[in-house]
Amino acid sequence: MRSAVQTLVCLAVAIGAFAQPLAAQPADTLDPEAVRAAIRTGVVYLKDQQKDSGRWDEMPGFQGGITALCTLALLNAGVEPDDPTVEKALDYLRRIKPDRTYCVSLKIMVLAAATPKRDLATIQECVKQLESTQHPGPGIDTGGWSYPGPGADPSNAQFATLALHEAQRVGAKVSLDTWRAANGYWRRNQNADGSWSYSGGQGPSGSMTCAGIAALVMTGEALNEGDARIEGDQVRCCVPHEDDDRIERALSWMGRNFSVTRNPASDAVSRGWLYYYLYALERVGRLTAHRFIGEHDWYREGTEFIVSKQDPLSKYWTGGRSEKNPHVGTSLALLFLSKGRRPVLMAKLDYGDGWNQHQSDAAHLTAVAERAWRLDLTWQQLDPEGASVEDLLQAPVIYLSGSNIARLTQHAEKLRAYVDRGGFLFAEACCGGNGPFRRSVEQLVEAMFPEPEYRLRQLRPAHPIWRMERAVQPDSAYLGKLWAVEYGCRTCVIYCDEDLSCYWELDRPQAVESYPATVRSRVKDAEDVGLNVLAYATNRKPLGKEQVFVDNAADDLEDSDAERGVIRVAKLQHGGGCNDAPGALANLTRAASQGDLKLRVSTDAPLVSLTDESLFTYHVAFIHGRHEFGLTQKERDNLRDFLTRGGTLLGDAICASDDFTRGFRRELLAAIPGAQLERVPPDDPIFTDAYGGYDIRTVKARSPQPVAGGQPLAAKLRSTRPVIEGIKIEGRWAVLYSPYDLSCALEKHEAVECRGYSREDAARIGLNVLLYSINY
Repeated sequence: MRSAVQTLVCLAVAIGAFAQPLAAQPADTLDPEAVRAAIRTGVVYLKDQQKDSGRWDEMPGFQGGITALCTLALLNAGVEPDDPTVEKALDYLRRIKPDRTYCVSLKIMVLAAATPKRDLATIQECVKQLESTQHPGPGIDTGGWSYPGPGADPSNAQFATLALHEAQRVGAKVSLDTWRAANGYWRRNQNADGSWSYSGGQGPSGSMTCAGIAALVMTGEALNEGDARIEGDQVRCCVPHEDDDRIERALSWMGRNFSVTRNPASDAVSRGWLYYYLYALERVGRLTAHRFIGEHDWYREGTEFIVSKQDPLSKYWTGGRSEKNPHVGTSLALLFLSKGRRPVLMAKLDYGDGWNQHQSDAAHLTAVAERAWRLDLTWQQLDPEGASVEDLLQAPVIYLSGSNIARLTQHAEKLRAYVDRGGFLFAEACCGGNGPFRRSVEQLVEAMFPEPEYRLRQLRPAHPIWRMERAVQPDSAYLGKLWAVEYGCRTCVIYCDEDLSCYWELDRPQAVESYPATVRSRVKDAEDVGLNVLAYATNRKPLGKEQVFVDNAADDLEDSDAERGVIRVAKLQHGGGCNDAPGALANLTRAASQGDLKLRVSTDAPLVSLTDESLFTYHVAFIHGRHEFGLTQKERDNLRDFLTRGGTLLGDAICASDDFTRGFRRELLAAIPGAQLERVPPDDPIFTDAYGGYDIRTVKARSPQPVAGGQPLAAKLRSTRPVIEGIKIEGRWAVLYSPYDLSCALEKHEAVECRGYSREDAARIGLNVLLYSINY
């Protein structure tokens, strides 16, 4: 038998895999804690290097540059603005007036990240300073920046462009003329193969190509009117847009020349700027919403490299040229690790023609969520053709938009597996095309769910989505327009047959305030609905990208009667909603079977009748439901025989249903006359790691909270002892039952309206019971 220590190692991996989105990885891949540890120790190093004055050692002639870079790295790594280290640095930066483009730009980025409201006037002053030093022309350098000095170079220009972008995001005013000139600079200086060089005398450079891609995205965002327009007091949606292949050509160059171990460049000087290049690479992946550049998962590969290069003793990073200074190298490494790990909120599905008629919809809705939840988030484009289920699971929400017939059913099997593992589909018909596109979504749902009970039905008025984050107004254009698939404990598909993306598209920086009142109201209406759906689907807790480093490559065990030592779990049939949380048991057994040292648990969990003699071939039986139910005498007799022969019954009330608990207790006591359901003592070994599991003597319990009208729905998590009831037979816990929800949490949906345990602790309770059943 496996030792308790071995089993604990196995379960540590399994429960980590259960608690977060999964992705297929190489066997030697990093785990999330390794990434967090690298960030944490890098932060400690930078903090320790700060001078009493609040600054770090500066490069001669670049006052405030390294101090601003270090501060920006700390802020992005999660250090709060009121942290003493950051406070001292901010005070220092506010006092100085740098005159170099790098330094002014970094000062803007720091103040925008830390205290934008307090320092908006200072940010605006720095914006004017950058605008005054932009190259006036004529010539190829028009619209660029230098140190300052004659001419322009793409390195200074990328920092100025990035600073103006961040300034505008927090409310500073940037002239359209500035944006036009900057956009022209980057367009003129792009090479024919899609790349950029530092100067005309040098060959292509990875760092400068990344700078050019990001700059075109940022200047384009500021200048582009978008795919929705205001004409008088009317909105025109789905305006045809011209395709510009400049960014795609540059991404193709990057894909062909991709590396994370060197700055792809033809000259040795450029190759020396490795961490500078990686910081720019992160920006490209995030701003273009690309998980892959070419065939390369840029964040995964870059993170593995950077973590491996951290100094094992001092915890800094160094590179070539200016990166020999560990303050510079460490700051740039931390910026890649921390900014690149921003949680993916949603993935927009590229299913073919018509998938992207509003090109900025997902980006703008993600920005709405960032402001509402005060989180740095990102989104991705997703091509489903080559994507695995694990790839899909990197995004908690998959978003589909369209107006015409869409070929979606070919992805049905993959999307069903995605939903079974906790994923969520959000679809909307744009451009007045709800007829053909709706039918495409209906066909997708039918292909995903052969079970006839899972079909699009109008979202009920009492559903949490109507007020999950913001109360949808009584005159909302979307009342009666949302349709849902209810699947187990949760809604897993939302379809809207009224255009949402058009109004998300209109939410451009500093543009909404100029719209007519009726249009502003409609934009907010669409934002409220979109934000509510995302809040419901993610519980406002999308996970950081580094958490996809958990290994999920192991195949499920092949189950056969001849295979020895396999734990087999049956789900019991009854009339009280025996399959109302269809993914709960599957997710529990999947978690138990994953990891470098797998528990031999069959992930096949069929529905088994209590009158079926095959019941006695199972080691554990699982029962849950929502409604009161009754058993026949034959079913009671078989249940008693199953338990007295050594079987274990694990059960819970879905969403803490009192009706189900009442029926369960009655039928169980009828099956075992004289037995008593008693609360398992809080110090019982089943709540400890005695059998190789987890110490769960204290767990997180979730309770719905009353809220005032218009306030976001919420559930309170509190630390408490688990409430598990049981029946002992010959000194062994034969029955273990939770009157509070495990199943919804096991389905990876911690519903705010349900009383139960957190996702992690529900899994730990279930896994401890499995371990008890095979070790006692």
